[in-house]
Order: sequence, then structure tokens, then C-alpha cells
Amino acid sequence: MNYEFFIASRYMHSKENSRFLSVVTVISIGGIALGVTALIIVLSIMNGFESGIREKIIGTTSHITVAAFDENSFAANDSIYNSIKSVKGVVAAAPVVQGKVAISSRFGSDGVVLRGVDPKENAKVSDINKHIIVGNFAFGNHFEPGIVIGTNLAENLGVSIGEKITVFSLKGTDFDPLTSRPLASQYTVEGIFETGMYEYDGSLVYVSLQEAQWLFSMGNKISFIDVKTDNIYEAASIARKIGDRLGYRYFAVDWSHTHKNLFSWMTLEKWAMFLALSLIIAVAGFNIVSNLIMVVLEKRKAIGILKALGAKRSSIRKIFIIKGIIVGLIGILLGNIIGIALCFIQDKYSIISLPADIYFISKLPVEIHLIDIVGISLITFIITYLASLYPANKASSLPPAEIIRYE
Repeated sequence: MNYEFFIASRYMHSKENSRFLSVVTVISIGGIALGVTALIIVLSIMNGFESGIREKIIGTTSHITVAAFDENSFAANDSIYNSIKSVKGVVAAAPVVQGKVAISSRFGSDGVVLRGVDPKENAKVSDINKHIIVGNFAFGNHFEPGIVIGTNLAENLGVSIGEKITVFSLKGTDFDPLTSRPLASQYTVEGIFETGMYEYDGSLVYVSLQEAQWLFSMGNKISFIDVKTDNIYEAASIARKIGDRLGYRYFAVDWSHTHKNLFSWMTLEKWAMFLALSLIIAVAGFNIVSNLIMVVLEKRKAIGILKALGAKRSSIRKIFIIKGIIVGLIGILLGNIIGIALCFIQDKYSIISLPADIYFISKLPVEIHLIDIVGISLITFIITYLASLYPANKASSLPPAEIIRYE
């Protein structure tokens, strides 16, 4: 152990008649620990919400959407599906017909997005069938077609399983703008789903692929193809490969681009919270500055003696920098332990709960990322190091002769 570290560790506690400096040191450590703890908890909560929303969105839709450039619908043949499935990372692909329709019951009406899917194929690319809370993800038969709707829409229309609702399409060939008679069809509610996302639960309905093609007069054409990958974080690169494989007529868009505004906003909010809470660590850094200045004033005589014995200015500077770093490291360690422990307790025991009827989850979500822990610790260490430089330079510049004479 070099003498600079030995002296710095001794300066962590003050003399019996100067307990105030020890209290200030404890406060500085506590301030850093509090800032680190707050950052870990807040970023983990933001990660939890982002992960939860991402799972809800991807579970309801798909990882990648493949569509045609030149028209709203296209005829999908086996060669297109084989080309998509041949791309490394693609798990499954399913056809989808989608369009806007009006829907009504005895108690209300609304405008919704109608999706026509094949139940078996759709189950390979989407988890919507796992969100069914009443009934089944089924569409009846040709003579009595069925429909699956969300909980919010069912509440707005005042319908439940087995009741009838009417769907009106303005895209059918029978629609006459002069008489304003849209193509209409009646459906039986076969299932009700709940994803926790109002965008889906209140404005999305499912019918069979053939029914949707008939409503929109599309023949055997489809709107797009849903694709599932083996890794959602590789979806962007897989989408580019699919686009290259299919050629100029088609394009593929991954989930991060489809919901770019939402996830960009969440990332911006996360960084805003990080910068705001970093002020706590900045304040703790000022506490370190004041603490070291008071230590320098108290240890003036010791500094003078060290210089008289031949200690270099760099050694004196190093003593106080090491003291500041020790304070910072203790605060970082305590902050990490407390923050991770609180996140673990919340994740395991759900201490803080949320109303499930308002939020899409029943507990406050937390998800700790190692990169966040490392980033917070590194930034805090840099702040404590910078806070130590000014007092350390002041201590190293004190003239030894004058200190010893007046002390």
C-alpha cells in the first residue's frame, strides 16, 4: 500500500474534536448512494414498461409486415411464402386482409379496423389467441360467420358471446355512393380478447380470411403477410433480407419502424428522466467538493509537514483525489446494492401494485439492464473524480513554509 492511499484512508474519519467532517463525509456518500439508487430504480421501471408494451404490441401483431409497393392488395402465391420462409431467422408467415369498417349492435356503433386471418396460420405469427378471456378464437362457419372483438369494444357495443353484430364495408363492389348503401354482413360474437392496449381492445376485430376478402371485394388477394422471427431484435436486418429476396415490388417493415413514434418517445422519456435524476449525483458531487475543502483546511499542518519532508505536489494532489474517489466508490456500491435489491423485491413480491382496469399490468414492472448499471456507475465515478480535482489542486498548491510558521 503506497502512503498516499494510506493517508487518504485515514482522512476518511476526522479527529475527535472535528466530528462535523465525518458527518459531511457520510452525507456525501449518502447523496451519491441516493442518486445511484434513484437512477437504477427509475431506469428499471422505464425498461419494464417498455418491455411490457413491446410484448403486448408484438404479441398482438407480428415481428415483420410484408406488403406490395404498387397497390393496397396483392395475390400471394406459394413462391412468395417460400421466399420469405427461406430467409434465415424467419419462423412463420401468415396472410392478412385488413381494412376499416363500421360496426353496430342494438346498443351502439363504432368504426374499427377489421382483420381477416386464418386461425391456424395466424397462431404461428401472433399471440392474439392467447389473450381470449371469453369464448374462443374461432369464426363459425359459412352460414353463420363469427367475429372476435376486444373487451373495450364489447363494452361500448353492449354485446357478449353469442350476440349478433353487423359490419358495414364501404369497399365492396355493391357499394353505391349515390344510394349510400354499404355492403353489410351479420356476425356472431365467438370470442372476446383483452391485450391491455386500448388501441387494440377498442378498435380491432377479427373475422375469417375469406369473410374479409368478401367484405372488401378482394377475391383471392390479401393486404399483407405477417412474419414471425426467432429474435425480435434481429427483425430489422431480417426485414431487409426479405425485401432483397422478394424484389422491388415488395417491401418489409419490422415492428420497430411500425411503432417508431411510440418507442422513440419512450426512449426520449427515459433519457430525460436519467438527466433529471443525475442532478442528485451532481449535488452529491458538490458535497464532495465542500467536504474535501474542509479536510484541506483541517489538515493544513499535516500537508505542510508532508511537503517539508519532501512530498511532491502530485502526491498531495493524489491523496485528496483518492479520498474523493473512495467516497464515490462507497456511494456507488451502496447505491447499486440498494437499487438492485429494491428492484428484486418489487419484481418478486409486487410491493407496489397497479389498478389492472387502468393499466395493462397489475404490478409496477421492473427490468434491470446491466448496461444501465455500468453506465450509471461510470458516470457517477467520473463526477466524483472531477469533484475531487479542485480541492486536490488547492491542497497541493499550499506553501509549506507559511503553513508551518503560522500553525
